[in-house]
Amino acid sequence: MPELTEQGLFPAEHRALRELHATASQVRTHWAKLERRLDEPVLGDGAAAADELLRQLEARVDLSGRPAAQGGGAGLAGVRRLADVLLERNQALRSALLDIQHVVTLLGYLAGLARTRGDVELEAWHLGWEHRLRALEDRGRAAAAALAQDPDRAIEPAEDGALGRAGAKLGVALGTVGEALDQSPLGRLARRRAT
Repeated sequence: MPELTEQGLFPAEHRALRELHATASQVRTHWAKLERRLDEPVLGDGAAAADELLRQLEARVDLSGRPAAQGGGAGLAGVRRLADVLLERNQALRSALLDIQHVVTLLGYLAGLARTRGDVELEAWHLGWEHRLRALEDRGRAAAAALAQDPDRAIEPAEDGALGRAGAKLGVALGTVGEALDQSPLGRLARRRAT
């Protein structure tokens, strides 16, 4: 069995816990802002759950280097907020679901590490959070699917205001260029070579 860190964890476990801190921080920040923009309650619920998970995690495990994990999470969330400016409502919500999926998958991995180390209590904690956040992920998927009931609203910019409208126009322009390239002789040649 691998050596344990000073905290009594596998090195892989310690790194994964730091990653959990960073990705849960991203969910907390990104989903809270996106909830205000999209008025989707599941996003607010997810941000609140991520905040609770972080508080419990910090009380349970000493994450040396936590400022680096916090900085990583803030950096990831900043990139996502910038990308939201280019997205439609449906795209922003579906993209946000990738955040929670990452956390859910990571919690399952961490439960396996705790089980391998024989820490039944920490394993149960990870599994409890995995179950709780998977339910939020399912609700988010249902909310994304429900956007299809109003196709015009689904393609509205995710960001209100002039910046969101400009970003949406840029996104449409990039899509139009991509479609034109796909239909060009160069695009047809690339498709033939790919098969």
